[in-house]
Amino acid sequence: MKLSLQPTAQTALLDQLGAANRHFQHTYPGDRPDRQPVHTVYGGANLFKADTCGRMGEIALRSLQAYAPHFVALARVLQFPGHEHLPALERDITALAARLDALPDDARRQEPAWLAHAVYQKIVRKLQTEPVEDFRIDFEDGFGNRPDAEEDATAVQAAQEVAKGLAQGTLSPFIGIRIKPFTEDMKARGVRTLDIFLTALLAETGGRLPPNFVVMLPKVTIPEQMTTLVRLFELLEQANGLAPGALKMETMVEATQIVMDEEGRNPLLRIVRAGEGRCVAAHFGTYDYTASAGITARYQTMAHPVCDFAHHMTKVALGGTGIWLSDGATNVMPIGPHRGDHLSFAQLRENQESVHHAWREAYHHTTHSLINGFYQGWDLNPAQLPMRYAATYHFFLSSYEGAVHRLKTFVERAAISTLTGDIFDDAATGQGLLNFFLKALNCGAIAKEDIVPTGLTIAEIETRSFFRILEGRRKQVA
Repeated sequence: MKLSLQPTAQTALLDQLGAANRHFQHTYPGDRPDRQPVHTVYGGANLFKADTCGRMGEIALRSLQAYAPHFVALARVLQFPGHEHLPALERDITALAARLDALPDDARRQEPAWLAHAVYQKIVRKLQTEPVEDFRIDFEDGFGNRPDAEEDATAVQAAQEVAKGLAQGTLSPFIGIRIKPFTEDMKARGVRTLDIFLTALLAETGGRLPPNFVVMLPKVTIPEQMTTLVRLFELLEQANGLAPGALKMETMVEATQIVMDEEGRNPLLRIVRAGEGRCVAAHFGTYDYTASAGITARYQTMAHPVCDFAHHMTKVALGGTGIWLSDGATNVMPIGPHRGDHLSFAQLRENQESVHHAWREAYHHTTHSLINGFYQGWDLNPAQLPMRYAATYHFFLSSYEGAVHRLKTFVERAAISTLTGDIFDDAATGQGLLNFFLKALNCGAIAKEDIVPTGLTIAEIETRSFFRILEGRRKQVA
């Protein structure tokens, strides 16, 4: 067959295109398969102790058991699908739970009550074993503006507590601090707190950072604020004997200017790039952002449409870059208005209604975030933790069957390509499908064995990389 294109001209053009394609793939490598925490709990630095996370789990479990003592109660409060068909009497609920526990996994999943029962059990187990996945020791809004001497002392004390928690194994898997912003009036205070905290921490730990330690920089509006923190990191690493690049950062999306600059451009990717590879996440600040958009306090909630606009602008700018995205917080706390041991029936009922209302608010906010591709959010109070996990587990478990089918079909396509020697160049899509299961696995919604029906082996799942899975299968065929 005679071709019109000269081979040399064609090769030159494709080489140019190859360079451009590789540049694009470098900028947008796809989602990171690493474990991403489902939330970040914020707490004032003055209140942080080595055992804070464990104590939060105890408080959260007591709240759950007080206001939803079994899975049927929780299903009714949150109106899980089919909740109206669940039994009402205590003995019937106990009998149903025992029957579900006795069934093998496959049979249990066929039962209408399975989902509500599984969600509740997983919440209880999570609160008992790992109630907090990520904690941010807050020197900003959660601490406020205090005399310099007081913030200095708090920075030292918080560092000592982190060191104690590191030694005792009581820290959350992810942890960090939020310093004050690098605005003109706060930049010096933010730097001083960062220096004091890190110097004290590394002195206590012999130069060791906790795993997944990060510094959050709030109210970022310009790339220079990120660049300045990078230069400060370099100085701190040199002074404390840390490996270059050891210190990581997060930015916050909490001003309209971070999603649209003075030239009408979305500056988020430039701001992240100013972190020079150290920025790992971008967190949404619900209340600062809505305030910057002129929303009055009464309507500053995660459900406001301006938040969805900011979320989508953030996704447009950072989707596919590997930067983790986190939604903000629900400010309605699930705490009853009445305290004490001798409350009237009316007071107890009012407490229950107040807590259940706050639960539904948090549950719907978290579910909305998950639906829109934000797999992490903020929690401000221990009593919010049960709803974080309720929404997360329900989201993953209710989508499990469909996700298995989609990934199984995709794996089979990849297997056919591997066997026939064809090039299967769609690993990014495969990684996206795999990431659903990795996120579900990370938070405890499923076990590794639950991914096997997709056609992947346990060993392949443990690579956490669809590209590596393809590579391994090609080597086996070769």
